[in-house]
Amino acid sequence: MLVDGHIGGSTDGTRGADIADLTAQVAHADHIGYDGVWSTEINRDPFLPLLLAADRSPRLHIGTAIAVAFARNPMTTATVANDLQTFSAGRFALGLGSQIRPHIERRFDMPWSAPAERMREFVLALRAIWRSWHDDEPLDFHGEIYRNTLMTPMFNPGPNPFGPPPVLIAAVGPKMTSVAAEVADGMLVHSFTSERYLREVTLPQLASVLDANGKTRERFTLSYPGLVATGTDDEDVEKAVRAVRERIAFYGATPAYRGVLELHGWGDLHTELHLLSRRKDWAAMTALVDDTVLHTFATVGEPASVAREIRRRFTGLIDRFTLYLPYDLADEVRYDLVSQLRAS
Repeated sequence: MLVDGHIGGSTDGTRGADIADLTAQVAHADHIGYDGVWSTEINRDPFLPLLLAADRSPRLHIGTAIAVAFARNPMTTATVANDLQTFSAGRFALGLGSQIRPHIERRFDMPWSAPAERMREFVLALRAIWRSWHDDEPLDFHGEIYRNTLMTPMFNPGPNPFGPPPVLIAAVGPKMTSVAAEVADGMLVHSFTSERYLREVTLPQLASVLDANGKTRERFTLSYPGLVATGTDDEDVEKAVRAVRERIAFYGATPAYRGVLELHGWGDLHTELHLLSRRKDWAAMTALVDDTVLHTFATVGEPASVAREIRRRFTGLIDRFTLYLPYDLADEVRYDLVSQLRAS
């Protein structure tokens, strides 16, 4: 199980506001011992920080987790992904997510359509574009939403010496999970996925679809950003717990993730959280996340115990584990936690 971190986003307490700050983040990631870093599309572009990471570290794997697919088109996405695959000497992974309808329509001003079907077509269009560059195959992709049929020599970068980058799709529900298994090289498991949901729902479905498409689990990457609440002492851990409770409440209010709570018999919790979110009563939402819910979706405690619990829950289930830390955490604690994960 590889251990990753974040750069350039706000999911782990970092902001990535300037080149000096991003450079320091990459240096820290290398020092801490991460195997790779992911860039998120929250308040920053997801691709630009990775160019810096590719330049500053010859070792770290890099990826987007996630870039919003439906805010873009297959051609522009294929181009930037191909460039990052070249600049990183084959260490790039393209992680794509759909986002929800209000953001696609009102933030990005893009049309909305059924997300699973659209994501499937988006990835197939990417594959067709890359084949036209790598294999000199005529570009002739005709979908219901995307049509890519023009590629002249001037705009063809030619074969990438490192091959096309792997594509990972962020998924929670059964439809998007099936799409990931069918057309992608891996899946970005949502941090609101519990160990039980992973074992009882996600993995059996993946196995079924992979088998139906002649693919194997060994050649399909599962990456999971796990919520962790830790710190140097009890006071730090309690501050981390408050931040993690807030994040769980936010995710629990999202209708697309209701099924995860329902598996645990907590469907009513989603209803309450959703109503409170519409009133923007964030404090009341956080208060509904009791200790049972907290420990279901997060690992909590000092670094050594957190490392043991992560290994207990996820060894043999996932391939990459990303520390999801929605708060500031001292570098020495990160280093200790990653060291403990490797030792265990």
